[in-house]
Amino acid sequence: MIFLYVIWGIFFLYITYMFVRSVRIVNNQEVLIVERLGRYNSTLEAGLHILIPFIDKVTYHHTLKEQAIEVPPQICITKDNVQIKVDGIIYLKVLDPQKSSYGIQDYRFAASQLAQTTMRAVIGELDLDKTFESRDSINMKIVEVVDQASDPWGIKVNRYEIQNLSPPKTVLEAMEKQKTAELNKKAQISLSEGDRDSKINRSEGLKQEAINKSEGEKQKRINEAEGKAKEIEALAIATAKGIESIAESIILKGGKEAVRLKIAENFIHQIMNIAKSDTNVILPMDLTNIKAFNEAIKDMVDSRGV
Repeated sequence: MIFLYVIWGIFFLYITYMFVRSVRIVNNQEVLIVERLGRYNSTLEAGLHILIPFIDKVTYHHTLKEQAIEVPPQICITKDNVQIKVDGIIYLKVLDPQKSSYGIQDYRFAASQLAQTTMRAVIGELDLDKTFESRDSINMKIVEVVDQASDPWGIKVNRYEIQNLSPPKTVLEAMEKQKTAELNKKAQISLSEGDRDSKINRSEGLKQEAINKSEGEKQKRINEAEGKAKEIEALAIATAKGIESIAESIILKGGKEAVRLKIAENFIHQIMNIAKSDTNVILPMDLTNIKAFNEAIKDMVDSRGV
């Protein structure tokens, strides 16, 4: 008898549980897939819903929020036969809960596997150096392929981000050496270009300095020549004026005697300058004969028409 009561108690509790379970409250950005007698019946969105006990059954639960799914690390071989380890994150969102439930068994796992396959194919077409430079293009290619393939699954792939690109240690060391060599090369080029520019600037400065000096010297010579020309001209004018004055003076009374006296004085003065105490002077005439000397000067003046 007690056993029968226990059976009825358990049956009552089960019936109560099923009725309680028939009342469902769905949160925002979540959906439930309901099957009735094993077939798809409806999609329950946010709110309160009443199910038929023993007939309706919630078989799938989906979130409509964007999901970030980690893509496990994998080994990819580049076009130049270098192995690199790559991992990433794929971001997707459920658009059609019915397709996500019946279109594929596990859309999260399928999207991750498809991203890995596409990653191997894309990196296989690139050299190692290009893989580091082409992250954005690789991400876009993976999104394009996965999104197109996942359309029957009722999901939308928004983006894919590569987290790590890890080549082998030996490759990293070789890349570091290459980078160091390139930096040293650029430094040497910069130094040589700087030295070249410095020499060019210095030579240009020396050239300009030489030009300026030559121009200055040229101008100096021109100025000196012009100065000498003016000096000669001034002396010529003064000499002409002096001669003109002498000529005018000679015409006057006693002019000839004055000229003779002046010539004699100049001659005697020059003789005195030549005759030093330690100098022997040979003269063509006897200077002690003043009368003869005077007559010679007179003849010279008369012969020149003075």
